[in-house]
Amino acid sequence: MNSAELRKLSTEELKAKLEENRKELFDLRFKHATAQLQKTASLPATKRSIARILTILKEKGA
Repeated sequence: MNSAELRKLSTEELKAKLEENRKELFDLRFKHATAQLQKTASLPATKRSIARILTILKEKGA
């Protein structure tokens, strides 16, 4: 999701999306450590997504 789409979401939806992305990052790190991850570029992409959501949450003051 890009930042324009994320800005349209409510605070609760953003928090749910954040939790989902953090769980995904945990799973990706686990797969990477056990050499099961095929697309290693998904790690930084997920981190950027988390950072985007956190930025928008700060802008909204939540």
